[in-house]
Amino acid sequence: QVQLVESGGGLVQAGGSLRLSCTASGSIFRINVMGWYRQAQGKQRELVAHITSSGSTNYADSVKGRFTISRDNTKNTVYLQMNSLKPEDTAVYYCAADRRLRAVVLGEADYWGQGTQVTVSS
Repeated sequence: QVQLVESGGGLVQAGGSLRLSCTASGSIFRINVMGWYRQAQGKQRELVAHITSSGSTNYADSVKGRFTISRDNTKNTVYLQMNSLKPEDTAVYYCAADRRLRAVVLGEADYWGQGTQVTVSS
């Protein structure tokens, strides 16, 4: 099994920045791809960004140029640097991980964190 623990959420004003972290423990050999999802109240969960073990990244159009995903394989941690935050970025952010890229992209990852709240005030 793999455990994912997120941190770094909070309340920030529009235009501000936050950095989310997600640390994996357990059977980390099962992980190749890590990603961040978010779910705003009353809306469907959406993929924000993902990164493979080799460092290949992809972003949702809504966050391109503002968010940066990165990972430190020595610490089994993935980060999401969020800049120029907007009220519409308010959501619970979830870390996801799987051996398969397709599983992360489709929201079918085997492993999920508990979520961290990000609130952006206008």
